[in-house]
Parts: sequence; structure tokens; C-alpha cells
Amino acid sequence: MPEKDTIFQTKVKYDGLFNFRDFYNFAYEWLSEEANLLVIEKKYEEKLKGLAKEITLEWNCTREVTDFFKFEFEIKIILKKLVEKEILKDGEKIKTNEGSIKIELKGNLIKDYEGKFETNAFYKFLRGAYERWIIPSRIEEYQEKVIELSNNFLNEAKDYLDMEGSPK
Repeated sequence: MPEKDTIFQTKVKYDGLFNFRDFYNFAYEWLSEEANLLVIEKKYEEKLKGLAKEITLEWNCTREVTDFFKFEFEIKIILKKLVEKEILKDGEKIKTNEGSIKIELKGNLIKDYEGKFETNAFYKFLRGAYERWIIPSRIEEYQEKVIELSNNFLNEAKDYLDMEGSPK
């Protein structure tokens, strides 16, 4: 069984104007192109509450770093009170959204993700020795990379939302 260590976990929230479709595309492209992650949408749920929408989506993003290590990011985006708005920008009417968006992110480092060291007790012992005495600095390096990617994504998302709209 692969060992999954949660290295980073946080939530950020934004209330105000933003274009959800553009934000969705921005986040997906940043994760897949900038961070070089495979993005799988596990859930997309949309509910109408009067004129407003509530949307929940969950992404599982992974990258195999070596044949032993894998990065995994679990991202949940929750939108509440999402309504369409028309605003004037540079003298033009544009359609956008107003609402609340919460991003929950969990960054994991998965070791022995293929389970190669799980076939018998001797291999499990070797894996323990390998992790404890041979590669501890590499484990630390990959943990720092998970934190760096997590922070970079959240900073880019916050910057995008701040540029796209202004808070209430």
C-alpha cells in the first residue's frame, strides 16, 4: 500500500466579482501546463438556489516524479451565491459573476505509489531502511516542492481573482 503524507493543507476565500468560467479555465491550465500535473475532475455539482448557483468541484491532480515518488494535490472549489452581473468596464458592458469562492487545497507526497515494496515483509523492511538512511534528503526536497507548488497555485489564484474583480 502506498504511503501518502499530507504536507500542505489550507483554505482561501474570496467574495466579489469574478468570471467563473475564466477562473475555471485559468486554474485548470495553470495546474496542467505550469505545474505539469494531470488534472482529473472527480466531481462537478451545480445547484440552483433561486437566481443564484452553488457549484462544488473537486480535482485530483498528480505528477509522477520518479518511480518511487508522486505528487498529489486534492483541490476542492466551492462557489456560493453565484449570480450573473453586468458591469461597465472601460465604457463597455461585460457579463461577469458575483459570489463567494472558497478553494481548499491539500498537497500530498506519495511514496512507493506502485506498491513495489509491499509484496513481502523483507521488501517492506528494505523500504524502511531506504527511506530512513538512504534518501531522507530527497524526501525533504520533494516535500518542499509540494509546498512550493501549493503556495504558487494559491498565490496565482488569489492574484487572478484580485485582478479580475474587486472585493465587495
